[in-house]
Amino acid sequence: MAAGKEIRGKIKSVENTKKITKAMEMVAASKMRKAQDRMRAARPYADKVRNITANLAKANPEYVHPFMLTNPAGKKVGFIVVSTDKGLCGGLNTNVLRAVTNKLRELDGQGIKADVVTIGNKATGFFGRIGANVVSQVVGLGDTPHLEKLIGPVKVLLDAYQAGEVSEVYLCFTKFINTMKQEPLVEQLLPLKASDFQGETTHQWDYIYEPDAKGVIDDLMVRYVEALVYQAVAENMASEQSARMVAMKAATDNAGNVIKELKLVYNKTRQAAITKELSEIVAGAAAV
Repeated sequence: MAAGKEIRGKIKSVENTKKITKAMEMVAASKMRKAQDRMRAARPYADKVRNITANLAKANPEYVHPFMLTNPAGKKVGFIVVSTDKGLCGGLNTNVLRAVTNKLRELDGQGIKADVVTIGNKATGFFGRIGANVVSQVVGLGDTPHLEKLIGPVKVLLDAYQAGEVSEVYLCFTKFINTMKQEPLVEQLLPLKASDFQGETTHQWDYIYEPDAKGVIDDLMVRYVEALVYQAVAENMASEQSARMVAMKAATDNAGNVIKELKLVYNKTRQAAITKELSEIVAGAAAV
């Protein structure tokens, strides 16, 4: 029964793995609900900032913020790549990193270099392995993103854009569609286009600026970009927990199927051994 003992060991091992994946599925489901609530709670602020920015852009057209101006002299392109700190979430990170890699390959074919800001361990490790120019990074965000941790690394690219060193900045993350679907996106963050603003189009707002229009618009545009980055991180975290829950559920189901198959093989092996022993006993009795 050496073969049977080995199969019993495999069954026990798969059962232990099934317990782990089931526990991880339940934890991810709990975190997923919190992440989705956090993501939805951040959307009204981002939408309001978009509306105010649109109205300000129309109310004071004589001043154009640097973020809305193109930098044709810029020799580099910036990427802000949002990934997860942990794995076991299916193809979530693979899909967004593949999209960024395709964009980098396209720019490299045009002779354009890229600076990368990574958010999350997976993106940091990936771009470190391929030798990309990582100018700043942030890891260990935990289950709740904090804006103060994101401002510093992102500001590196924002300052480079204002200085004219970077021609474009892209924001790369995974957008949450629903529990079963997450979409990797590579969106242009800078320069901001007028079409990006979702403000009122039927009338024009008028504002009284204090202390002046330039100071107000400068601060608001920075807040606008920060809101976009924070929303991207919140979307990515909701996508991460959803993808992890689905991946762990699939792993649990697969472990159950493997256990059934192993038990079937074990029963067949055990039955064959018993049949063999009976045959030997009968043959011995007949010989006597």
